[in-house]
Amino acid sequence: MLNLGTFIVCGLISLTIIGAIVAIPYAVWKYLVVKNWRFEVTSQRIKVHSGVLSKKTEELELYRVKDTKFDQPLFLRLFGVANVVIVSTDTTTPVSVIPAIKDAQALREQIRIFVEERRDQKRVRVTEFE
Repeated sequence: MLNLGTFIVCGLISLTIIGAIVAIPYAVWKYLVVKNWRFEVTSQRIKVHSGVLSKKTEELELYRVKDTKFDQPLFLRLFGVANVVIVSTDTTTPVSVIPAIKDAQALREQIRIFVEERRDQKRVRVTEFE
């Protein structure tokens, strides 16, 4: 779903012989990138596993989360999925997106609950300055 636009463009380009040499491998690569992208939400952190040839894991501690957002553009709405956007105080990844998932509202709410529980456990409070 994330690559639907890419697949359509690559399909049109691949109608020519020269286009097929570039477009088909590109479409396969984009598929593999999304296929190997995995999100894991626990009661303590959010882990993002990614990589096709080499693997990478990034973690976001939940007590650092400042805000969560539900984002459902028209294209994703047609397929019944949405993005969960996470804004945090993490310096390496201040904004993270969990893209195109079903039940995004439920996940967002679960993350919010986990964040509050984790902050209570670590006795962390967020203060905002203007």
